[in-house]
Amino acid sequence: MSKYNLTEKKVKAPLYRTMLNSKMVEELYQRIMAKFIVEKKYRDPDYSAQKLATELGTNTRYISAVVNLRYQDNYSQMVNEFRIKDAMYLLKDKHTQKMTMQEVATSVGFANRQSFYAAFYKRTGLSPKEFRRQNVKELDSKMAQRKVQQQTLQAENESEA
Repeated sequence: MSKYNLTEKKVKAPLYRTMLNSKMVEELYQRIMAKFIVEKKYRDPDYSAQKLATELGTNTRYISAVVNLRYQDNYSQMVNEFRIKDAMYLLKDKHTQKMTMQEVATSVGFANRQSFYAAFYKRTGLSPKEFRRQNVKELDSKMAQRKVQQQTLQAENESEA
């Protein structure tokens, strides 16, 4: 007899997952994505899995199961993924360069700046400020290249005329 009586842990699928057929999973997933992509519900810091389940006429276990099956993550991580992608877009956009990090965090649905920074760093490996700085440099570089190309084309056109 072994000293610690160790046995392999059996991996069991939660019972509610077996109650979901593939058609139901797909339909519920599409409805969840509509709430997030079309209605951008993730921007509401108080939008929970419970509120989503209520709006979709289901329960949080099904929401959790579908998110886990289709997104390979939990609800909170999925929400943060949408928020971070939205924040990345805002941080890259020249028109939103005057927004503070707090304004960016609030506009994408984070309740506070600290959770925004933590989630952003976890996803990108950069702080939001570093990400913005890096992308502004890239944009400036691309703009400079385009300007040189335009001047070259203009010079070629003038020499042909």
